[in-house]
Amino acid sequence: MSGSEDRTERRHPTLSDVAQRAGVSLATADRVVNKRPGVRAETIRRVEKAVGDLGFERNLGAAQLARRVRHRVVCLLPDAGANPFMGRLREALEEASRTGAGRHLDLSIQAADTFQAEPLAEAILRAGEGADAVVAVGLDHPAVREAIDATVARGVPVVTLVSDVPGSARLRYVGIDNRAAGRVAAHLLGRFAGGAAGEILVVLGSRDLRDHRDRLDGFREALAERFPLIDVTGVVEGQDEPGATRQAVARILQRQPRPLAIYSAGAGNAGLCEALAERDLRPVVVAHELTPETRPLLVSGRIDALIVQDPGHEARSALRVVEAALSGARIDERQERIRVEILLPDNLPD
Repeated sequence: MSGSEDRTERRHPTLSDVAQRAGVSLATADRVVNKRPGVRAETIRRVEKAVGDLGFERNLGAAQLARRVRHRVVCLLPDAGANPFMGRLREALEEASRTGAGRHLDLSIQAADTFQAEPLAEAILRAGEGADAVVAVGLDHPAVREAIDATVARGVPVVTLVSDVPGSARLRYVGIDNRAAGRVAAHLLGRFAGGAAGEILVVLGSRDLRDHRDRLDGFREALAERFPLIDVTGVVEGQDEPGATRQAVARILQRQPRPLAIYSAGAGNAGLCEALAERDLRPVVVAHELTPETRPLLVSGRIDALIVQDPGHEARSALRVVEAALSGARIDERQERIRVEILLPDNLPD
């Protein structure tokens, strides 16, 4: 036997060998071998079988050293569009990665198209191949649910951010109660309208975005309970983009020329206000999120109130949840509750 063959035979199996034999990522194999939570029973069984088949022996000292020095890789999938709130969220995630729990995580930010199910599902699957955890803005679609379930089955926890994918195996949703936010919008519009009867238009980014759909459901519920003389007579989708929103609103205003009020549950509000200005309309308008787009509209009176969530809080919460899942630590539920807030021109922050 040659020297090279002898060295090959004496080579100890590595964790990479275990991962390849079990058909899982290196991160998942590491999680099973070091007995960290977040891995499905079937995946654990496959990894443990690979360990036995290969005769892999865990080096306790090396494992302890790795826990002290290795940062976990977290892939973040924020929306790739021009939505100003998503831009603020990306900045907040980058800032959170430099402080608190984020200091122990290596972030890979890969913008994804959250309005298209198949590309988003593919992005989640790709992210799960090389990361220890995935944080994604969700789209409530079967393809996305399947991608999340497949990623979790590999032992990679998934956290949904801002928009949820209920029914999936995601670890946790981080964001506001969007049904409650829709109810708040209905109460504001009803009171601003002074109880008058009339028609309301609703502008969504997409019905497939769970946060927008929940807002619409809560909005309709509260209107029916508190303001039965006000009726939602039109719902349009603007893909959270000003140009598409302006066109969608302009089309519906041809059929319903003088709405009592408009509830904008998504972004693209500059386009909404352009469509209203073209017809010299000033209905009551309630929208979402304080951004460079919505601030001047609120100050000028084109928007009457904003319902907001704190992207910084959401970014920090998402990373705390991931860090807890990877380390086995507990989280403080009170700290992770994201509040719904109302802004008027009088209480705008600097």
